[in-house]
Amino acid sequence: MTPASVSDYRELARRRLPKMFFEYIDGGSYAEVTLGRNVSDLEAIALRQRVMRDMTKLDMSVEVFGQKLDMPLGLSPVGMAGMYGRRGEVQAAKAAAEAGVPFCLSTVGVCSVEEVAAAGTPPWFQLYMLKDRGYMRELLVRAKAAGCPVLVFTVDLPLPGARYRDVRSGFTGATKFSGALSTAWQGATHPAWLWDVWLHGRPHTLGSVVGAIPQGRSVTDFLSWIAKNFDRSVTWADLDFVREVWDGPIVIKGVLDPDDARDAVRAGAQGIIVSNHGGRQLDGVRSSISALPRVVDAVGGDLEVFMDGGIRSGLDVLKAMSLGAKACFVGRAWAYALGAGGKPMISKMLGTLRAELATAMVLTGCNEARNADKLLLDVAL
Repeated sequence: MTPASVSDYRELARRRLPKMFFEYIDGGSYAEVTLGRNVSDLEAIALRQRVMRDMTKLDMSVEVFGQKLDMPLGLSPVGMAGMYGRRGEVQAAKAAAEAGVPFCLSTVGVCSVEEVAAAGTPPWFQLYMLKDRGYMRELLVRAKAAGCPVLVFTVDLPLPGARYRDVRSGFTGATKFSGALSTAWQGATHPAWLWDVWLHGRPHTLGSVVGAIPQGRSVTDFLSWIAKNFDRSVTWADLDFVREVWDGPIVIKGVLDPDDARDAVRAGAQGIIVSNHGGRQLDGVRSSISALPRVVDAVGGDLEVFMDGGIRSGLDVLKAMSLGAKACFVGRAWAYALGAGGKPMISKMLGTLRAELATAMVLTGCNEARNADKLLLDVAL
């Protein structure tokens, strides 16, 4: 199958990946209500079509923290991407750099921040706060030394939400023996993945935090490690700790409430990503797109506001920008493409989103992405 849309990359990834890894990137928490809302609420927005306008000049670029993006898009942090494609985070970073958009490396990526930075353009770095503050200080120093330009502090995972699909697939909750047996069987029945990732994609560790994880713990057991080691006591005051080491822009990821957005401004953040963790944490909360206008109204003039969650096309990107987002981040879209066939598929997917965004801009009379406003005809949120 030649993929034409994000849903096609999803199907290719489903076929190629062992079930436990596909379900991990595809699923949400609990009944997956918020996961569905992220997509359906975007679908409910109608763009305002305009005709008979000179659209020969089209500028999709935006500037973010002094960096020019060729289109208003970035790759969100995705945990364990190196289990979907050989050294997956490196492949994604290279595809993003070629497309002129940022790649954000997850704290719990298979590839370390040093490995990804050495492969080309230093990534944005996503931070989860561990209880071991000494290790956190060391990690921030490493990210800074690697040249990471922006820190994305994810604040909506003090503990992992219950993800039923991961239990059913054997990704979590299995005994050490049954888990190993399930992994071996699923890998053996997916030979392309076995050859690419399992045999030639090692080491399978969480590269940036491997020093904080006890020896012998499998990469698929990291959620239980997160539950024990992520710090639930974190408050806005902890940004002072981060600032002791990090002097670049800080973006707070995981904000849905306007009051929390105002707190981020007071704490000195330079940006916010309106996000519900892709529907993978607290189920039943608002979709990202429905939360976006309220956050923009509260703080849009004080810092950069981005959005993550439910983006499946370039049309979705324009919808979010019309409601005030400076740019959008995609997670599942690039993870599906990585699982479908590595960097070439990620590059092709990004090209698809670019073409879709261009079409949407032309047919709404929007010459410049940075001025995407007053384009909506109807918003059913």
